[in-house]
Amino acid sequence: MAHTLGRERIQFVNAEDKQEFSKFPTKAGRRSLSRSISQSSTDSYSSAASYTDSSDDETTPREKPQTNSRGSNDFCVKNIKQAEFGRREIEIAEQDMSALISLRKRAQGEKPLAGAKIVGCTHITAQTAVLIETLVALGAQCRWTACNIYSTQNEVAAALAETGVPVFAWKGESEDDFWWCIDRCVTSDGWQANMILDDGGDLTHWVYKKYPNTFKKVRGIVEESVTGVHRLYQLSKAGKLCVPAMNVNDSVTKQKFDNLYCCRESILDGLKRTTDIMFGGKQVVVCGYGEVGKGCCTALKALGAIVCITEIDPICALQACMDGFRVVKLSEVIRLMDVVITCTGNKNVVSREQLDRMKNGCIVCNMGHSNTEIDVASLRSPELTWERVRSQVDHIIWPDGKRVILLAEGRLLNLSCSTVPTFVLSITATTQALALIELFNAPEGRYKQDVYLLPKKMDEYVASLHLPNFDAHLTELTDEQAKYMGLNKNGPFKPNYYRY
Repeated sequence: MAHTLGRERIQFVNAEDKQEFSKFPTKAGRRSLSRSISQSSTDSYSSAASYTDSSDDETTPREKPQTNSRGSNDFCVKNIKQAEFGRREIEIAEQDMSALISLRKRAQGEKPLAGAKIVGCTHITAQTAVLIETLVALGAQCRWTACNIYSTQNEVAAALAETGVPVFAWKGESEDDFWWCIDRCVTSDGWQANMILDDGGDLTHWVYKKYPNTFKKVRGIVEESVTGVHRLYQLSKAGKLCVPAMNVNDSVTKQKFDNLYCCRESILDGLKRTTDIMFGGKQVVVCGYGEVGKGCCTALKALGAIVCITEIDPICALQACMDGFRVVKLSEVIRLMDVVITCTGNKNVVSREQLDRMKNGCIVCNMGHSNTEIDVASLRSPELTWERVRSQVDHIIWPDGKRVILLAEGRLLNLSCSTVPTFVLSITATTQALALIELFNAPEGRYKQDVYLLPKKMDEYVASLHLPNFDAHLTELTDEQAKYMGLNKNGPFKPNYYRY
């Protein structure tokens, strides 16, 4: 058989050889096949391995009447028929959330949330479902919606709706869908929320603006994100916060575990699943060196990336220097960077002018809650072309052919494009549950119309519930030691001003 490198020039001795060769894909066909496999792989793993990501049903759930096995239609999810699969996801999550399950069992008889009507706006994942079902087991009535249009696990939302929890969320909501879901979650005949659990402040803002009478009757707000807490402090400063609120984000168990240790693992997961990037030798800039930034930098440095930091806070900047990172201005290094990661909670941290100066192939993503950190709106202009190459991966193409790789349209990377460790979410969920119990049961006058931190004793209790997972055994103070230190033998062991 005579042949050259080009397939079209190959000559065959007989028809059988030609027929056998034709079974193999062409070069273009191999590329297409590879793209198809890669697309399928990405779709199946994106956003917490959502089973329904690859669904061909493009009908918006708002136009699709659905009823669960109980005959209720007070929900709006992608496909209620996926409830059984979602139930298995929840059962898997429960295995690594033993502390929250332990809290559920300890307090189930007392029903400390009996009479609580909780409206929640968080990421809807299997781990969140364990929290919601714990709140229900403790006596609460719950209505739930999603705080992110990309992070919902459709099958988990279906499983919750099947059990009777009104859920209004699906992956891939439009902006209009997002606010519609929040409104449907808040409004229901004969039902009025008296507690709010929020992640980002959108639900709180909506109730405050649209339903002021409902807002005034709320007994407490629990908020878990930097963005949401900032908005609460703004309301408080303006004298417009008429209910007590609990800042869970700045509790030690949230800051150190969810923000630091969780992001240390999930940043790599999100980047690998979406881009298949090799980190060794890559130039990376992380905007912000708070707990999230610290976690991201530690992970990236460990895999050989060359990491630098941008910061506005001299204390965080000094910490970055002591940890071996250069502190730079983004405008000074933007042309050199292979990856740009934001985690500040601020807006326009990466501007259009900086996006214009990025080199070809630069990856841009956000690990902060808010989608305002990257100026994505400025990229939706006539001279730029958007090309969807994978689920949650867009190439933004400039007129000269330069491509910038934007992940999750600037929204939260780890929950939009990958998964978050269940154990860490158990810590956060337990903290949220205790904060709700505290605010709902607090005697009148304990909490005024202001923003509070979780009591130190509760932080320590959350940590103690998770120690058995590691077969960890605490040392107990003797009476003499406790007296010497001026401590109660049962805690709290650190003053409120202590920095862990």
